[in-house]
Amino acid sequence: MMISTTRNKQGSRISRYAARVLAVCFWLGVWQTASMKLGQEILLASPASVLQKLAGLSVTLGFWQAVGYSFVRIISGFFLALVLGMILAVLACRFSVIEILLTPLIVTVKSIPVASFIILCLIWLPSRNLSVFISFLIVLPVIYTNLLEGIRQTDEKLLEMADVFSIGWGRRILYIYLSQLLPYLLTACTLALGLCWKAGVAAEVIGVPDGSIGEKLYHAKIYLNTPELFAWTVVIVMISFVFEKCFLGGIRWLVQKVERM
Repeated sequence: MMISTTRNKQGSRISRYAARVLAVCFWLGVWQTASMKLGQEILLASPASVLQKLAGLSVTLGFWQAVGYSFVRIISGFFLALVLGMILAVLACRFSVIEILLTPLIVTVKSIPVASFIILCLIWLPSRNLSVFISFLIVLPVIYTNLLEGIRQTDEKLLEMADVFSIGWGRRILYIYLSQLLPYLLTACTLALGLCWKAGVAAEVIGVPDGSIGEKLYHAKIYLNTPELFAWTVVIVMISFVFEKCFLGGIRWLVQKVERM
């Protein structure tokens, strides 16, 4: 019985992967058809020309320097926001005055357009640090609001049981809060990772720091090099996707390992 259940799970997993691959192939076909119909590479480059440009870029030192430059700064902003958002969520749940003070700030940050933040921050910050701060600023409200809601939704009966058996805060965090907050944390990180790459690259395009992905995108747009513009866009999507899968998988693995301790 267990063998058949395992096989069914593996079969459904393979079918999901196959469906995703087919979906990707479908949209690539739509892209290729649209490019052929237009017949203007400057308006819509074909997947083949984008792949060729990407292959040419990937063997250059400048490509990997730009990827490393942007990756370090954007992900640094994400991790800073992740840590501070977790701390502020805990404090806001514990002390209502902190939540009251933070609410106008969080609402303001969520409401103001990213472009406005970028232009304002260019007055205060050098362009090389702009993507760090913008990524941090965009991610912080997502982490904070999701984790604050997760803490509030923690099962009261489990907390009462912990009080009855005088369970310390360390064990409460490991065995109650960690499992209860995991879905909220994963949701927050999934949303935040996509947003931080969008906002971080947008900051680089406007600030144009030397050696960044944003600078490459800006120059590709200036010189109407559409295949290169698409190639760098594909790079951003790939980096964001791979890091998201690795990071979220790492969180799940770590939580499982801690719960087995």
